[in-house]
Amino acid sequence: MKIAIIGGGAAGFFAALTAKEANPKAEVHLFERSNKLLAKVRLSGGGRCNVTHACFDPKALVLNYPRGHKELLGPFHRFQPQDTIAWFESRGVPLKEEADGRMFPLSNSSETIISCFVQEAKKLGVHIHTQATITAIDKGFFLHGPDMAFDRLILTTGSSRFGWEVAKQFGHTIQSPVPSLFTFNIPNFPLEHLSGVSLPHATLTIAGTQFLQTGPLLITHWGFSGPVALKLSAFAARYLAEKNYHITLQVNWHPDQKLPKRLFKTLQERETCFENDPYTVSGKTTNKAEFVTCGGITLSEVNFKTLESKRCPNLFFAGEILDIDGITGGFNFQNAWTTAHLAGTAAANHSNSVSK
Repeated sequence: MKIAIIGGGAAGFFAALTAKEANPKAEVHLFERSNKLLAKVRLSGGGRCNVTHACFDPKALVLNYPRGHKELLGPFHRFQPQDTIAWFESRGVPLKEEADGRMFPLSNSSETIISCFVQEAKKLGVHIHTQATITAIDKGFFLHGPDMAFDRLILTTGSSRFGWEVAKQFGHTIQSPVPSLFTFNIPNFPLEHLSGVSLPHATLTIAGTQFLQTGPLLITHWGFSGPVALKLSAFAARYLAEKNYHITLQVNWHPDQKLPKRLFKTLQERETCFENDPYTVSGKTTNKAEFVTCGGITLSEVNFKTLESKRCPNLFFAGEILDIDGITGGFNFQNAWTTAHLAGTAAANHSNSVSK
């Protein structure tokens, strides 16, 4: 059996390793169009790699996915953060939990994760092709460019248009991509002089909607950032795109908590309502290293027991190519590990039948 995996990121690597472990006799090939493997892994978490999140109840875990929460419940019962931790620790890469639940390698370096994957691939005999140009894929999974034929195909191309075009070729529909996980730009920001001030508890609401989130807030020179802003941007991603990121943001500063003195003084001088303080947003700022897309393959077209296509037998998906996204990097990586684990296992052991 020959298995092709297109996309050399987190999901692609994990699918390749899982497939080879599940079926050592399978010939597994991983194709990456650039010369850099695991690029997002290298950059994530400021170069430390937020591998997963210490949330071990699948029902609680899925609440961190604005899109995909229903579909991921079953998969998380089969491979969740505890399994991710065990997988890395069994390969000599212990993880540590930080106060906010994020989990990083004990080394504090994403290179530890990358080295682990590369060494495992070498040990297992995964064939890795970098700078691989695939110009077309025939229905029999013949890859033009490498000019190789395969029995199974796993697409792990993230938010790449190429992957979505291939999926469409095999009968899938794509939910239009829009950015997720970003901060809010506020012109003539009256709190600019407070850049760097943070508080543990604030509520952001998009005026005229039901979109609101509560959590830690960071004031920046351009507007609002921090976990609460990122979470709001994720859950309201499509609405914000429709509004071209021009909205009114209402802030509840929760004056019952002790506010930083400079912030308290500024709010008093502005004579604003501490529980409903409006700001005009006119754009967004995205951290390129943590870029996440809302959109991808329509989830109803995929069997989430195996991650196999319901449109084309022996075609599988994993990671951000699907219309799934989480509220921080660790949740997005956990989606990658879980879907890749199920896809790799199923592809390596699968019979030739259309997934129901």
